Amino acid sequence: MKLSQVAINQAGKIHADLLSRAAAFLLLKDSKASYTIEGEAPPHSRIERWGKIIGEAGQRQIDIQELKYLQTIVIADNRFVELGYRTEGGFVGEHDRPTGMPMPDHISARAEDLESLLSGLMETYQLLGKGDFDAVLMAALIAFGFVFIHPFEDGNGRIHRYLFHHVLAEKGFVPKGLVFPVSAVILEHIEDYRKTLENYSKPRLNLIEWRPTEKNNVEVLHETIDLYRYFDATRQAEFLFEYVAETINKTLPEEVEYLKKYDLLNNFIKNYIDMPDRLVDLLIRFLQQNNGQLSRRAREKEFKQLTDAEMLAIEHKYDDIFGNTKG
Repeated sequence: MKLSQVAINQAGKIHADLLSRAAAFLLLKDSKASYTIEGEAPPHSRIERWGKIIGEAGQRQIDIQELKYLQTIVIADNRFVELGYRTEGGFVGEHDRPTGMPMPDHISARAEDLESLLSGLMETYQLLGKGDFDAVLMAALIAFGFVFIHPFEDGNGRIHRYLFHHVLAEKGFVPKGLVFPVSAVILEHIEDYRKTLENYSKPRLNLIEWRPTEKNNVEVLHETIDLYRYFDATRQAEFLFEYVAETINKTLPEEVEYLKKYDLLNNFIKNYIDMPDRLVDLLIRFLQQNNGQLSRRAREKEFKQLTDAEMLAIEHKYDDIFGNTKG
């Protein structure tokens, strides 16, 4: 059975309300993870804004202008970033601390090749989208092809991961209303993700002649366009297949199972004590953070009005529902 059919079957077994709530949580989790992968911790408003864009993946046709638009969403403050195609060389890596010399792990395509390479990538996207080409393979080719070219000064990584969402949604792989938490799963397997990127980048470093510029950037000294135009995407496709399968078989079912347990405890507390929804949610979160027991601080502050008997009953119910998580 194809992975897409498994995904649809899994979703069909889940109550619509649970699926909707799971999707909303995973969407926000994925947006946050995409920034975390880049080593950023933006304000919640930016995470929500990018999450909204991810939720719209597959609804608009991808072309070069759309990619440039996505960059303007990713880069909230563009005072120090030149939007659109790079006009200089680019690399991913570090700078030598004493000298500032570039220490590249990946060298991006030359600026003069970007128009041709992106046009070719979009043509490939159009051709593959017309047939019955496998959705996961297509997502791997387009998303990794984009990030290897690295056409923008900043924002490439998040747009690269957005393209996973877009292709899977547009090809009908993902059931309507569900977002695959691609970035969240990648974050859990970040070393494998880095190795998957290095599988392409490292061998090509030996094929590229470059020199440092006055701005501590890189200048490529010869023709390299075919290194980005043609590549073996086997490792990248294997990576995506593995973690899409993990999402279907583990991540989504675990989130739905958690919501079922949450609802059971939520209903118990509401029927047992007259407590506002926001406090019930806070109480459950505190219990989760402390292995099913309310901390002394919470007992003395937010929930000081609970009696010992009430708190013990709630802790016992938590243990019945979520299992014995103490010590």
